Amino acid sequence: MESYRLSFGEIKVFHSNMAEVIVDEDVLIDEVMMDEYHDVLRNTLEPPFSLLINKKHAYSYTFEAQKHIGNLKEIKSIAIVIRTPGAEMAVNTLISINENERSRIKVFTAKEEALDWLYSQQRIQTI
Repeated sequence: MESYRLSFGEIKVFHSNMAEVIVDEDVLIDEVMMDEYHDVLRNTLEPPFSLLINKKHAYSYTFEAQKHIGNLKEIKSIAIVIRTPGAEMAVNTLISINENERSRIKVFTAKEEALDWLYSQQRIQTI
């Protein structure tokens, strides 16, 4: 498995069209970081790709970054794994800000379930 270190976290590539994103503890993600994140995704994954966002740490976004988090046209689906009620509130806020992306995002409490869903989304796309 390939892994890419970002200035604020890590991207682990599972397959050519699927990766896990883990943001470091207490990071405030801004637009510059969002551009870095999107550049790595575009340069390492084959579109359309799926992402597993593993919210194992607490972090936040500037409002401008929140508006751009999932708006890459290359993203097929996003599974977000949460562990706390606070993480769930943060995710629901992000989803409400990015209402037009809602159909591509699903929230899970178990990583295995999230991966199963992502794999099913990729299979649907290739049929």
